[in-house]
Amino acid sequence: MRISHTFGSSQRLLGPLEERMLEALWKRRSGTVRELFEEDFKDLAYSTVMTTLDRLYKKGLLARSEGRSFRYTPRFSREDLHREAAGEALRGLLDASPSPALPLSFLVDTLGERDAGLIEDLSKLVQRKRREIEKRDRGRKEKK
Repeated sequence: MRISHTFGSSQRLLGPLEERMLEALWKRRSGTVRELFEEDFKDLAYSTVMTTLDRLYKKGLLARSEGRSFRYTPRFSREDLHREAAGEALRGLLDASPSPALPLSFLVDTLGERDAGLIEDLSKLVQRKRREIEKRDRGRKEKK
């Protein structure tokens, strides 16, 4: 799955190397350029590792602490970033259609073709969201 993110000011698509670096940092929790270069990216030039980490930092996906050398840490979990990418893709699909029902029906059809259990999962998620909305709406009415 290609990851795009909107953490920050605009949507940004991540390249394969950026995704690979993020994966390595999620596994190890943090790392310096040297650690990543020596342990995970021997196939790349040191300067490539350094530039890619800096680019991820500038995109707002990594935090970095100063010391003898920068230590990079992911600012978001893998799940948060993937959730955001999936949400952005779905928002784009809904925005591109003249009728929101069309992409939703396609989603249901696709889920059913892939795994009937996903339809049940979707139904449970919809029920849970309905309860959240009803609870929120009751709370608003009570405040008035």
